Amino acid sequence: DPDKDFRPAPGEITSFHVPGGHGIRVDTAAYAKYVIPPYYDSMIAKLIVRAQTRREAIEKMKYALEEFIIEGIPTTVSYHKKIFSHPDFINGQFDTSFIYRMGEAEKQTKEITTKSTEDEQK
Repeated sequence: DPDKDFRPAPGEITSFHVPGGHGIRVDTAAYAKYVIPPYYDSMIAKLIVRAQTRREAIEKMKYALEEFIIEGIPTTVSYHKKIFSHPDFINGQFDTSFIYRMGEAEKQTKEITTKSTEDEQK
């Protein structure tokens, strides 16, 4: 669960649809109604894409993430959508601190949004 420091999120998958197509692969054993137990690593799927160029691979990944449906439990799908849409990632301007910096920027945005909402309600 990205909102809880990526802690495992056991529970029942209520809906499950994997993307497909040329250059898209999903490794998984999960399915709708599968119950993720709390006793082990809860990675339920790996999404792999392949394309001629990095930019094409990013676009293919964004498409595949849009098509990926997992309901009933928190997932990292929306988090990955943010990564693959981030200008620094797209332009290859990232390093090992990228995820941390992205998270810090998100926290600041949430704080500003919360403060603006509170100010409007006064």
